[in-house]
Amino acid sequence: MSTAIDPTAEPATQTTDAATDGDVETVRLVNGLSCDLPADSPLAKLLKSQRTWNGPDAKQRLRILNAAKSVAIVGASPKPQRSSYFVGTYLQQSSDYRLYFVNPNETEILGEPAYASLADLPEVPDIVVVFRRGSDIPAVVDEVVAAGAKTIWVQLGIWNEQAAYYGEERGLTVVMDRCIKVEHARFHGGLHLLGFDTGQITSRRGGR
Repeated sequence: MSTAIDPTAEPATQTTDAATDGDVETVRLVNGLSCDLPADSPLAKLLKSQRTWNGPDAKQRLRILNAAKSVAIVGASPKPQRSSYFVGTYLQQSSDYRLYFVNPNETEILGEPAYASLADLPEVPDIVVVFRRGSDIPAVVDEVVAAGAKTIWVQLGIWNEQAAYYGEERGLTVVMDRCIKVEHARFHGGLHLLGFDTGQITSRRGGR
């Protein structure tokens, strides 16, 4: 369904599909309607350059973390200089999650077995944390859906707006461009292992 752009409407969201003729950009509005714009128009370019997708807010992210019992890290690395190792170490030592590492090129990470894919895990994880390039996220969404997981958490610095909408369309809760380690630490007490000062004072050591 198409409609003219209402200047009083909320910002448009980036399309998940390009028009078939290749010269028109289909943009979807927050209210669910869509409109077609010339792909080379200034407005289409502006909309493509802006982030218009909004994921779960802070309270929702807290609920996601508190409800979870298991976390899988896709793109986990055994190399200490990698962000996934940093995050895995934190979650291993400062949370109660059952933690799974997914990397087809490794057999062990942080003393735990590494799995080739989400399908190989002994259970369906509550949260799938992703350390992959932004262009890889749509394929990971498919893997998460196939595995039966309900939440995909794309790490800080990784952004693919189309993949975020795609994930939601597939029924997933999507968190993107946020560090699960930082979020867990800020919600669950002050300064933790390899942590950040959250401004909270507590005698608790991690935990959920």
